[in-house]
Amino acid sequence: MPRGLRWKIAMTTTAVCCMVAAALGIIVHNVVSRQISGELRKDASRDLEHALDHYQYGTAHGDANVDLDPPGLPEPLRRLVAHGETGTMVGEYGDQPVMWAAGPADQQALAVWVPYAETRARLRDLDAAILASAGLGAGAVAVVGLFLANRISRRLATTAAVARRISAGDLDARVGFPADAEDPGRDGSGDEVRDVAQALDSMAASLQDRLEAEKRFTADVAHELRTPLTGSLAAAALLPEGRPKEMINDRLKALHRLTEDLLEISRLDSGVERADLARVELGRAVERAAASTRLDVSVRILRDAVVLTDRRRLDRILANLLVNAGKHGRPPIEVSVEGPLVTVRDHGPGYPPDLIEQGPQRFRTGDPGRGRGHGLGLTIVSGQAAVLEIVLRFSNAPDGGAVTSLQLPVGRLPEGS
Repeated sequence: MPRGLRWKIAMTTTAVCCMVAAALGIIVHNVVSRQISGELRKDASRDLEHALDHYQYGTAHGDANVDLDPPGLPEPLRRLVAHGETGTMVGEYGDQPVMWAAGPADQQALAVWVPYAETRARLRDLDAAILASAGLGAGAVAVVGLFLANRISRRLATTAAVARRISAGDLDARVGFPADAEDPGRDGSGDEVRDVAQALDSMAASLQDRLEAEKRFTADVAHELRTPLTGSLAAAALLPEGRPKEMINDRLKALHRLTEDLLEISRLDSGVERADLARVELGRAVERAAASTRLDVSVRILRDAVVLTDRRRLDRILANLLVNAGKHGRPPIEVSVEGPLVTVRDHGPGYPPDLIEQGPQRFRTGDPGRGRGHGLGLTIVSGQAAVLEIVLRFSNAPDGGAVTSLQLPVGRLPEGS
């Protein structure tokens, strides 16, 4: 597009080239025109000198281009002669351009004229050659500038695209521009685009290493907690019945669920999870998931569909969404099925803006007094949806309430499945 970087560079380069060519053309024109006109002035002055000598001795000059007070003599030159001086000037004699030379002779102007048409044609040819050379040079510079600008623009576009992929969560994305072959270890080598690309790659690698370390730490902590939690649950079962036992069991079970959620997120982050695909009647699956939560959920099947998905993972997604709606929203909680599209809605305060823009973030609970919280439940929903290739969207209804839509894939099972 015309406002793109490559066009701006090309147009700026061309404009500078045109200005330089125009300045050089004017200089060359003035120098050459002075030289050619100067030679013709010398010829006219020499003929005038011979004519004045012949007039002084009363002899004929022998040249038809000599006359006293000719009618075509330019007025400025006539005034100059009236002051007793000689001079030359370009003018016309009849309909032809000439170079006049005139001097005083007995209170009259003795003038000679030399044809100027050929000289004027030479100057016009010179101007045409200058214009052609300037146009050719500007065109060549524009093509070269556009090529170089396009190369820079393409590399910047590649770098920007990789930056957007990294921002979207693809930490494996790299620009991959090669280093300077002459001095790979040199910084500030002059190729700023490559330096920016390499800095972006370095930042992505550092960020990826840090996130991987955090994921490993989370997984290790969850694994280490699982064994003592299991033992604590077994020991709590031996306590005498009463309120203390109930409180301990509730807290231990909550901690156990948190540990299991962390382990599930670690498996999703590692990319080892694989879906066990089968044909599933979506309406029945949604009804079963709603019933399993024991929440007051209204299910409407506008149009049923058979989808290709993992039933266990789909149940996990739907259950987490409904539990999250029951915990952070307000009734009524509504689920609708329209073909492969499932929509879950509550009538609470809705999702916070950062969740809608950035997606679920771990352990971000928001301000309970102002907006809707979310912890690991929606993070698991997002991870499981990615495994099932479900398009997941978070939004808020115009009249209030959080809305989550799931667009499930519809396809055929591979051969042998």
